[in-house]
Amino acid sequence: MSKLVLQNIHIEYGSNAVVHDVNLTVEDGQIGCLLGPSGCGKTTLLRAIAGFEPVTRGTITLKDQVISAPDVHLPPEKRNIGMVFQDYALFPHLSITDNITFGIRKQSGKDKAKRVAELLELVNLPGYEKRYPHELSGGQQQRIALARALAPQPRLLLLDEPFGSQDVELREMLAREVRDILKREGMTAILVTHDQHEAFAMADEIGVLQSGRLQQWDTGYNLYHQPVNQFVAGFIGQGALIAGTVFNHDTVSTLLGAVRGEVPLECQPECPVDVLIRPDDLRLVADAPRKAKVVSRVFRGAEYLYVLGLQDNSQLLALAPSHQEYAIGETVCFELDMQHLVILRRNSI
Repeated sequence: MSKLVLQNIHIEYGSNAVVHDVNLTVEDGQIGCLLGPSGCGKTTLLRAIAGFEPVTRGTITLKDQVISAPDVHLPPEKRNIGMVFQDYALFPHLSITDNITFGIRKQSGKDKAKRVAELLELVNLPGYEKRYPHELSGGQQQRIALARALAPQPRLLLLDEPFGSQDVELREMLAREVRDILKREGMTAILVTHDQHEAFAMADEIGVLQSGRLQQWDTGYNLYHQPVNQFVAGFIGQGALIAGTVFNHDTVSTLLGAVRGEVPLECQPECPVDVLIRPDDLRLVADAPRKAKVVSRVFRGAEYLYVLGLQDNSQLLALAPSHQEYAIGETVCFELDMQHLVILRRNSI
């Protein structure tokens, strides 16, 4: 398949810059994801890759071919890029076979039938050739839309919020299924979503966007445990940022006392920092020097998520087994697991 490289991509609408100097690489056979809130520029980037938006500055390269630059614009139909949309865009009056073969109509009937059989087997829907879209569930329609996009054997597949119309419970399962299909096909792909759980379930690497700027391009694990700034820390997962002051190279003074972690190299003693504390960094225990009051709680079946209030009215989040129940207003004791605390220079966005 194909390696995708974006170098210094800058996109403007008139005098309004919507994407600022984005650099990223999706290796051959890998699945990348553009993740961020509405209006952050992720769909604009996807449209630029597809050829529907010109770039003001920078280059987009696919399989060593420059497909977009200020003086280069390969038309969308010549890029050999497949797309899957949120609404599937299946033709209701066409059979599943005719939907899948829509992009390969010039092939012989024998070749088309073979490709349809291969793809239906790939998406775990063998024998569905003669059915129509209205006879399928939403998840099955999504898989047929994927099969249609894969039929012409594109160099790259783009997925624009493909699970947005599904129930929350179904999205993560579909993301895992689609990932498995793409991996078996060896397809290079880019997913656009605002849902981090979809991104974690599907992508090898994820780019977090804010206001048109790529904040971090990394694995899901590193985005969660090693965010580069406060925006990524707040957007990925749950947690609290506690103000602190650097004491030395691995110690920060906070309202919770001295906490240890990797202090950014540019931070000298007395430098203001924020300490990211995730719910899984806290353990609620019977007795400990650190105390907080239960402000609220959310029952999650196997566990409770507790919101804990501190003396300065800042808050922490903690997870505990549901049989370990605390009442709202109750004072609890907790210990900090300092192995995964993240220390960020203040205003490092």
